[in-house]
Parts: sequence; C-alpha cells; structure tokens
Amino acid sequence: MATSCRGGEKAMTVLRHVAAPEGMAAGQGYSHVVTGRGRLVVVSGQVAQDSRGELVGPGDAGAQARQVFENLGRCLAAAGAGFGDVVKFGFYLLDVADLPAVRVARDAVIDTAKPPASTAVQVAALFAPGYLIEVEAWALVDD
Repeated sequence: MATSCRGGEKAMTVLRHVAAPEGMAAGQGYSHVVTGRGRLVVVSGQVAQDSRGELVGPGDAGAQARQVFENLGRCLAAAGAGFGDVVKFGFYLLDVADLPAVRVARDAVIDTAKPPASTAVQVAALFAPGYLIEVEAWALVDD
C-alpha cells in the first residue's frame, strides 16, 4: 500500500502489483501490471541536473541516476506523492548497458518487493549533450 498525507490526516491509496499475469513469466525487477484508484500524478522526464541546472556526473551513469531519482523525489513531493505511490517509470537511456546503474538508484528508493511497472528504451539522444539518462514517473495518490 502506498500512503499519502494531506492536512495532517493519513490516507491510504491501495495499489495492486501483478508481477506475473497468468501465462506470463514474472518481470525481472518490475511488475507487469499495477492498478489502483486515486489522483494521477505525472512527472516529466527528469535528468541529472542540479538546482542550478548544471549536469551532475558527466560520463558517470551511476551518479546521473542518483541525481535523477533525487529530482524525481522532489517532483513527487511537490505533488504530495512519494516513491511508494509510483505505478510506472519510463527509462530513456543513451546506452541500455547503463540500466543496471539506474536500477541500483531506483532500488534505493522503491519497495523492491512491489516494484512499479516499467519501460526501458535506448534512445539516440536526450535533450542536450552529456546526459545519459532520463526517467519519467506516473503515480497515484489518494484523492
């Protein structure tokens, strides 16, 4: 269950994670399906920028992934959500070989027993040179 707070009261948003629908192999580190009910929070793709808009971790996928998840956490908090409310991540990587570094950063902030649904795509370029990773998040919070 994901929890969210509003006005000092604790509300519960119930999320259901399905790792392996009938007739399918379980996802490796992600759920095939996550369902729930609540207010939708969509966070635009985040990159490894610090508070001054400067690139963090040039050439270092692990450092960039950690910054990306720090930024995602700030965005989720601004909407009254947290990583426990995330139902889906979209990962965009210049090199899919960097996915293990992204998973380490992701696993530091999620419940790995109930991981969100995920999509990982290797792309030709991101919005500016030097950026290796972009991650978007979809969350559901109590309405």
